[in-house]
Amino acid sequence: MNSTHPFPVTQETARAAYEAMFAPWVKQLGLHDFKVEGQKISARLPLDDALKFSAGAVCGQALMAAIDTITSMAMMTTERPTKGTIYQHTHFLRPARDDNFIVEAHVLRFGKATAYAECHVRFATSGELVAHAVLEFAF
Repeated sequence: MNSTHPFPVTQETARAAYEAMFAPWVKQLGLHDFKVEGQKISARLPLDDALKFSAGAVCGQALMAAIDTITSMAMMTTERPTKGTIYQHTHFLRPARDDNFIVEAHVLRFGKATAYAECHVRFATSGELVAHAVLEFAF
């Protein structure tokens, strides 16, 4: 790890990587409590009124941003830096309300030019699945 690029992402470098990789508006999601295990990363997304839409649930755009953020970090757990997300497909399974969330991503497969990952968003208290996503990244 060097001081400007804390990669590959490990448990020790996760916070620094998060701070280095993402725009200020992404950091306003408030993701924290990063846990890194190999090519799997999880973080807590706190329930915040700023992320809710008029019906009172966290909006899909905020969930998709959290999914892309954590999955991008999972992709950076290797020496192969990603060129970015090229595909994200998200299923919303229930309203995201009344709890914090755990966002967990893991790398499924690295190919020659792309890699695939899966991400789950769960209620922090019950563990019930809120959203599921599959993503593809370019290398």
